[in-house]
Amino acid sequence: MDQLLTYQAKSNGQPTKNLKILPGESFPLGATVTPKGVNFCIFSQTAEAIELLLFDTPNAAQPNYTIKLDPVLNKTCHYWHVFVPGIKAGQIYAYRAYGQFAPERGYRFDSSKVLLDPYAKAIVGDEVYDRTAASRPGDNCAKALKGVVVDTSTYDWEGDRHPEIPYASSIIYELHVGGFTSNPNSGVTAEKRGTYAGLIEKIPYLKELGITAVELLPVHQFDPQDVRPGLENYWGYSTINFFAPHKGYSSQRDSLGAVNEFRDLVKALHKAGIEVILDVVFNHTAEGNHQGPTLSFRGLDNQAYYILEDYDPALYTNYSGCGNTFKGNHPIAARLILDSLRYWVSELHVDGFRFDLATVLARNIFGEPIPEETGSINILSIIESDPILAGTKLIAEAWDAAGLYGVGKFVELADWFAEWNGPFRDDVRRFVKGDRGSINALVARIIASPDIYFRQDTDINRSVNFITCHDGFTLNDLVSYNRKHNLANSEENCDGANDNHSWNCGVEGASDDPEIKQLRSQQIKNCFTILLISQGTPMFLMGDEVRRTQQGNNNAYCQNNELSWFDWSLIETNQGLLNFVKNLIQFIQRLEIFCQERFLEVAHNSQQPHIVWHGTYLGEPDWGKDSHAIAFSLNHPTKSEHLYVMLNSYWHPLNFELPPLESGKYWHRIVDTALSSPEDFTDIDIAPKIAQGSYLVTARSSVILMEKSSITI
Repeated sequence: MDQLLTYQAKSNGQPTKNLKILPGESFPLGATVTPKGVNFCIFSQTAEAIELLLFDTPNAAQPNYTIKLDPVLNKTCHYWHVFVPGIKAGQIYAYRAYGQFAPERGYRFDSSKVLLDPYAKAIVGDEVYDRTAASRPGDNCAKALKGVVVDTSTYDWEGDRHPEIPYASSIIYELHVGGFTSNPNSGVTAEKRGTYAGLIEKIPYLKELGITAVELLPVHQFDPQDVRPGLENYWGYSTINFFAPHKGYSSQRDSLGAVNEFRDLVKALHKAGIEVILDVVFNHTAEGNHQGPTLSFRGLDNQAYYILEDYDPALYTNYSGCGNTFKGNHPIAARLILDSLRYWVSELHVDGFRFDLATVLARNIFGEPIPEETGSINILSIIESDPILAGTKLIAEAWDAAGLYGVGKFVELADWFAEWNGPFRDDVRRFVKGDRGSINALVARIIASPDIYFRQDTDINRSVNFITCHDGFTLNDLVSYNRKHNLANSEENCDGANDNHSWNCGVEGASDDPEIKQLRSQQIKNCFTILLISQGTPMFLMGDEVRRTQQGNNNAYCQNNELSWFDWSLIETNQGLLNFVKNLIQFIQRLEIFCQERFLEVAHNSQQPHIVWHGTYLGEPDWGKDSHAIAFSLNHPTKSEHLYVMLNSYWHPLNFELPPLESGKYWHRIVDTALSSPEDFTDIDIAPKIAQGSYLVTARSSVILMEKSSITI
């Protein structure tokens, strides 16, 4: 049945022409392009009325058409829908929802607010958007974000396929799309700085570095205004929509530019053999607490999308630490999460996801932890069992802001979730710093944390090892500051972690003292050495390879400036460190012993890949609390790979015995972090032979030796 409806006066008060519409269908959700027009569908169980708004331009102050959906003709169960013939991809749209405003009962309908479709694939209006207008009473149409109808079928992927690189062979680089090329010294043209297109120009740098996957800080459309006045939400952990690529990262300003440019980026990275992992934030949204803006979810069905406080449904639970908690295990919210992940994989070709504060998704609809039983049904198990997501990298940040700590739990309950290994970060930092009682934890981290992740039927690569990430000190700052320096964040230095296991090597901040500079250089190389030779999947932070600094700020979420941006001049300034990291990555990537899918055996004379622990004396590791040194041999018998690693975090040099070798074979020095570039890394083909039976390891340094025949490699 056709419907003939005339709505919405223009600014001069005159009605528009008639617009013929059809009832539409309840599936798919969102705006779906067909040859004859567009089907719109949106969920709201508790709304009394819904209006679809159609706009001619992204920044239009008022819609050209307002289509009131009939609760009989345009509603199936809780899905409101309408088909509009004749419109195409590029059409700009939004909604209004009518219903009760009764916060004490969990209802927050406000028909004066223009609402985004939760399934919008592109978003416009960012030039006029005003968060304050969405937070205070009154109509915000002139300052609201709007969705764009997207037809994903027309893009030419040129045969693009997922690289499908195993965890065991992956080197992950955590990267901020904007910050990577925003600096004027990036060499990227002004219009492409801080964009997907700008990142494309820097792919050769990533390839040369040896990166196999970029883990992008949030690229879902987020709210830069969700921050204190005068600052900008830079990291992007303030999601407005889970489908649309962030428009602020697009150099193309047309309505569909962000979608196309993001796909160009993925395609270009894949051509270079680099995977794309997205940092996704399904634990909260940009709508904040009870005083926050009404942008989308809150205005459509507050009770379906958020966990509300039992004692007062006007308030939001805050397991995320960001004002609200997304109700990920509600059927509607769970479907949205799954549909979002499927869309990014199937239509935008991403290769995996890192789930921010993932234990929030292990809470039920009341906020209580879901029982830790294998086979329990929740959004996490649904994600992992989904066939479209099969083979993607799924990485959990296994904790939340309310104290639910799940490191190791995702591996116990799931088949292919990996985890950010927080203990690896802390234990390696403590050892390198020289803390007492750190040796036993260190050895567990080196062998992929079997104390956390061991299962009879699992591989080792559930552990994503890292020492630094966006949240905390950069690697340079880890060895340059004893305490955080976050005053620029306008929170009186109360934000950010206080316990960083950092050490400034004698002076707080920058120093010209040659001894301090040398020590800091060693400590940075020690961190990279331990990170890259440990079993598991290494990840490091953008710019650590060239000593990027945030001047001691360990929570630069609101610093969209040179404090956070990649400083490309550091490539020349710290070329020696960059070469060290490149060479070490290439070295481990060539050896099977560092690409193992299962835990190494801890045994002598095994025919399987194995590790043997030593101390300064062979076969005598010191497990005492005052121990600051460990050595180990790595052996892959079938590949004829034999290495000896010595780690000394003591403040004096230590002499290590070396394992005897067969006649005609010698140890050759690959790495000695106490040496200056280029001697700190030497390729095996030209590595110097160690003729004596011991090696003096300088204070606070690391050494890697490799067995080699005196005749051939």
